Amino acid sequence: MTQRAELATVMDRLAVDELITAYAVAVDDGDWTGYRMLFTTDGRADYRSAGGIEGDAGQVAGWLAESLALFAMRQHLIVNRQVRFGFLEHDTGDTASVRADYLNPMRFAANGAPTEPDLVCGGRYDFALLRTPDGWRLRKVTVEEKWRRLPAKATATP
Repeated sequence: MTQRAELATVMDRLAVDELITAYAVAVDDGDWTGYRMLFTTDGRADYRSAGGIEGDAGQVAGWLAESLALFAMRQHLIVNRQVRFGFLEHDTGDTASVRADYLNPMRFAANGAPTEPDLVCGGRYDFALLRTPDGWRLRKVTVEEKWRRLPAKATATP
């Protein structure tokens, strides 16, 4: 691999990493306009394994806005990112996939203020990306929730 190709790969990896981070920040901050802008025009997301929906980015943003309103605090930690670049019809590496684990603590809200208990869940994301004239964008996000936990005091029955 030439130095020019290596530099291009490093730049792409940084741009892909920034896109995944922007995804987490948009969800955590409730920036649903920003969330939709991270996707290609035909981009989709699948949250069914976490009790959610599958649909286009606009539909899913609406569902997330409603569902996550229960939580005053959200913090997605997306780690162990495995990035793979691919080819679109024998082109020059204009697709990428990212497999990454996540840990997502969330604090319930009462009257808009944070309150206990916390919900914590974890699992894996599979992201499919496409290089567009506007930079890397998400084509598909698939969530595989592997576990979910509420504190013992919140789940105990009297």
